[in-house]
Amino acid sequence: MPAGTRLRNALAYLALLALSGGCEVGPAFRPPKADLPPSWDGATQSAAAAAAAGAAAAEPAATENPGESLDEAWWKVFKDPTLERLEQRVAGQNLDIQAATIRLAESRLQARITAGGLWPTLDANASYERQKASKQGLLSLFSAGTAGSQASGTFGSGAGGAPGSLSSTLSAPLSLWQYGFDASWELDLWGGARRAMQAARATAQASQEDLRAELLEQWAEVARDYLTLRGVQAQRAIVEATVAADRDTAAITGERAGAGLTPQQDLLSAQTETDSVASQLPTLGQQEAQLLNALSLLLGAPPDSLREELSVAGQPHEALPAVPLGIPSELARRRPDIRSAEAKLQAATAQVGVAVAQLYPSITLTGSFGLQALQFSNLGSWSARQYAFGPSLTLPLFEGGRLRGTVELRKAEQQEAAINYQKTVLQAWHDVANALIAYDTERERLQRLTQAARESDEVLRIALERYRSGIDPYLNVLTAQRTLLHYQLQAAQSLTAVESNLVQLYKALGGGWASAMPETPTASR
Repeated sequence: MPAGTRLRNALAYLALLALSGGCEVGPAFRPPKADLPPSWDGATQSAAAAAAAGAAAAEPAATENPGESLDEAWWKVFKDPTLERLEQRVAGQNLDIQAATIRLAESRLQARITAGGLWPTLDANASYERQKASKQGLLSLFSAGTAGSQASGTFGSGAGGAPGSLSSTLSAPLSLWQYGFDASWELDLWGGARRAMQAARATAQASQEDLRAELLEQWAEVARDYLTLRGVQAQRAIVEATVAADRDTAAITGERAGAGLTPQQDLLSAQTETDSVASQLPTLGQQEAQLLNALSLLLGAPPDSLREELSVAGQPHEALPAVPLGIPSELARRRPDIRSAEAKLQAATAQVGVAVAQLYPSITLTGSFGLQALQFSNLGSWSARQYAFGPSLTLPLFEGGRLRGTVELRKAEQQEAAINYQKTVLQAWHDVANALIAYDTERERLQRLTQAARESDEVLRIALERYRSGIDPYLNVLTAQRTLLHYQLQAAQSLTAVESNLVQLYKALGGGWASAMPETPTASR
């Protein structure tokens, strides 16, 4: 058969083998259904209101500027420019976000490496060797054989027939020049390489969702610490105002005691109350410093670097609006931890196919072509060519149970990933329900504490008037002062709790990560 015909037949055979690789063993991944209820039973919103809110929350995704939607920049509900500036710096400065970004780049590069297994490998090579064989090695056998043959008259006369002439020729120093190409391709007959690529891509997707979850966590942490800081500053302002008012009251009491209108004990009680209230200022100052340092750490800055920016307390936030919840199907779409769990389940499912493919035969196509010569000037000659090609078959016969055990292990890991997905969905359900309850109940508590503070302020005003008029004793003023301070501090703490619960609710709903995904350093190259 002519060489050209043999070559065409070989190429056709290789093409047939490559096309036959359309089979994929192992289970195919089907996205699981998030087992969530159609509405949040027991929440303040009805199912219809929740569905309407979900439709409203979905609309900004189609707008020209999705970053302006509350779903993606939920911290704007507080209408606090300082908070917005801090949140905008998180994606670029937070060290945990930077580490998660690198992990995402690593997983994408790993997916690129895995995808390379689907393609042939082609390597170029070139070498030069100067070599000399030992006469005392294997060539000594030729020398002995030649000598024996010469003695029996086997070899003819001349240089070629001299004893040891063959050995001397083979042991002479020589140069070997060569260059060429080597190719190899393991056919993906059973889809193992494609399953591995699916697993790598799903793992990269999980890393991306983990980055989004980290973004959401860090944004929420910055918001909680900032709102807590503002709450502590508000409490400090209340205490300072109370200390100033108590000093005024103590001055009035001193005047009355000097005039003999009230006992000296009232003056001592007024001074004691002033000192008692002022004793809260160092503790509040310590809390403020610790919160400033916590925010600095979240933004990748040294301790106390934000004091100048955040030392002035902001204005009290306006009444917080109702939260657009969205229906549970929207929750499954938005929460990055659910999306990550689904991607990890997909990766585990694909790994089952990778393990199953190892049970079947593998065919590898190899080939090489090159030029070899003892003289560099002869490398360009066609007669210096050398080549080899052909398929190789590997069939696993006995592996000591390793391959079967790997398949069972991958199936068990798939089942674990499915359970983790179910747990993640259930945890999301609980997170939203708990955050709703906490937000609603604390809002109601804040309203009652605010009303109690207003009423206590009026009680103190009346008590002071009656005390100045000599109608009531100073004890009534002292009681009214303590009651007012108590409710004012409780109201300030409750406002912080309401705002923190709102942050937790938005985090539970999975909002915020879509507006500022940081760029990975190498994934796009």
